[in-house]
Amino acid sequence: MSSDEKLQKLLSQWGVASRRQSELLISQGHITVNGVKAHIGQRANPAVDDIRIDGRSLKPDNRPKNHYVLLNKPRGVVSTCDDPQGRKTVIDLLPQELRQGDVRLHPVGRLDTDSTGALLLTNYGQLTQTLTHPRHHISKTYRVRVQGSPNQASLDQWRLGVNLAGKMTAPAEVRVLHPNAPTLLEIVLREGRNRQIRRVAEQLGHPVISLHRSAIGFICLGDLPLGHCRHLTSEETKKLLSLL
Repeated sequence: MSSDEKLQKLLSQWGVASRRQSELLISQGHITVNGVKAHIGQRANPAVDDIRIDGRSLKPDNRPKNHYVLLNKPRGVVSTCDDPQGRKTVIDLLPQELRQGDVRLHPVGRLDTDSTGALLLTNYGQLTQTLTHPRHHISKTYRVRVQGSPNQASLDQWRLGVNLAGKMTAPAEVRVLHPNAPTLLEIVLREGRNRQIRRVAEQLGHPVISLHRSAIGFICLGDLPLGHCRHLTSEETKKLLSLL
């Protein structure tokens, strides 16, 4: 890298953390540039500046190994690296070797606290930026149990799109797995608006009872136990990185 870059972008490109997590590292005083604590928005050039993370120089041979992890998130766990309210986070569920040193995994996107299922974690910031950017439309598959039994008109409306806060949702795949109340649905989304499934279900008169994400694109939970994680296979990793 031969020119100045904003520190949070540089740290993300180098696989240290996502841009958001990099901003936290900077604001919490973990990053120094030429011996001085860095600040948000500061620019630097690793070719000429001495950039350090907790005293360790940011050099090509010091770059942390990239990790790609799939977690089956339990209910009640927050999808953040830390929580001001002291709740358990997804980072707390990782094995010790993924929670120490320079690994610094972070969740790719969010899964709300009351929901369970598939969540990717990585320390490769560029991948996070790609997977969370709207233009990529990575599909996510959910198993959703709702109150009552939605009629055909409600299901068709959900498939075509529903107006949320003045904006229509993108078309969704909605399949009935178990028709008797409470109905079990399989829903595939290619957009990620905040609590979208819960809000649509509420608007259609069938509030969500439980929500479980079973797959992110081609990456499926399979029989991974709740609260456990696994590294992605080499084939899964190759397919993910092909999106960059």
